[in-house]
Amino acid sequence: MPDPDILEAITSMVTAEHELRAKVASGEADPDQAHKQLAEIEVQLDQCWDLLRQRRALREFGQGEDAAAIRPASEVEGYRS
Repeated sequence: MPDPDILEAITSMVTAEHELRAKVASGEADPDQAHKQLAEIEVQLDQCWDLLRQRRALREFGQGEDAAAIRPASEVEGYRS
């Protein structure tokens, strides 16, 4: 997936996240169901950001950026700051 497509996916997920949070705040969405959906979106966002960082690092070091791959949620969510 090229960088612009990854960035487009990120933008779309951020928009969905904001819309869902607004629906919860206005009472239009069930908070429990929204919490599950938000958790899924957050994991997908983390995976996309990780993929983008991988591609950029590979490119920086002269390697093929297509070697980057989406990592499992368990791996991406296990990162420490």
